Amino acid sequence: MKRVCVLAVLFSSLLPAAGTRLKELASLEGVRDNQLMGYGLIVGLNSTGDKRQTVFSAQALSNILQRMGVSVNPTAITVRNMAAVMVTATLPAFAQPGTRIDITAAAIGDASNLQGGMLLLTPLKGPDGETYAAAQGNVLTGGFVSGRGGNSQTVNHPTVGRVPGGAIVEKAPPSVPPSSKLKLQLRQADFTTAARVAETLNKHFAAAVAHAESSAVVVVDVPAAYSTRPVEFVAEMESLTVESDRLEKIIINEKTGTIVLGKDVRISPVAILHGTLSVEVRTTLDVSQPEPLTPAAKTVVTPQVTVDAKEEKAKNIILEKGATVEQLVRALQAIGSTPRDIIAILQSMSSAGALNAEIEVN
Repeated sequence: MKRVCVLAVLFSSLLPAAGTRLKELASLEGVRDNQLMGYGLIVGLNSTGDKRQTVFSAQALSNILQRMGVSVNPTAITVRNMAAVMVTATLPAFAQPGTRIDITAAAIGDASNLQGGMLLLTPLKGPDGETYAAAQGNVLTGGFVSGRGGNSQTVNHPTVGRVPGGAIVEKAPPSVPPSSKLKLQLRQADFTTAARVAETLNKHFAAAVAHAESSAVVVVDVPAAYSTRPVEFVAEMESLTVESDRLEKIIINEKTGTIVLGKDVRISPVAILHGTLSVEVRTTLDVSQPEPLTPAAKTVVTPQVTVDAKEEKAKNIILEKGATVEQLVRALQAIGSTPRDIIAILQSMSSAGALNAEIEVN
């Protein structure tokens, strides 16, 4: 029987509600990461690079050699110690030229392993087509392929590697510096949380500096005392704690049998009856073999079909008013529920209005 793992996030009601820093709840509009991408070549592989059918890697090598004064026909070379890769990186806001960032290289041809390879100089461009960084360095794969002759062992993904600090920023990304009016973007839109953020800011700075524009945006006016120090104002604002509100959810992963419930999930009085009906169909083949040397005799195969139906007695649990998530979890485990049973029970409870939470099945 598949093991059921149920996790209930429970906190004592005697403890005060812990707030969350504003830094974790919201970000400044215009202050964001930027995605970069480029096409490059990894060389130095031990005959695990692209094969002959990957023509663009040979063309890229021919172009590189052409710029160095060596003319080579791409159709006349076969080099298996190189691989064509797509290089990606994340450029943080306000990154200055000379800053190093991590990069990831992934094979786009039929190379089998990037272990031990070195990425040649690769320009990384943004969505606007501008080059913001240049990448180069030795690739770390974190995986390997070993064995030959039909027997091999593969660990992790040897066709994807990283180069820590492998790219140097050449151009600062477009970012909006703090000004006299700021906009906070909540990472999870919620009207209650937006109102609490505005209330906390107004109370801390003893002035009406903030108001919620929507469930996802809070507009903040920089006070006159911080007019020349907007960065210090943002730093002080980010350190404030706010009690965030959230939609109660029950997360179910049927593949692993994991169920996560929040402590604030409310359960109304409800009775649950749970039974199991199983139908088993068995087919056996009876073979009738004739006696030796019997004329015109044939072997006959006759299928015998047997149908059995078993229905277990219904198991019931009753949850009274004020029942907690812990009691629900223990009750479901007590009646031997499987992950599929729990999914059906929770969905039925939600349909009956006894479970005030959104169910999300992964």
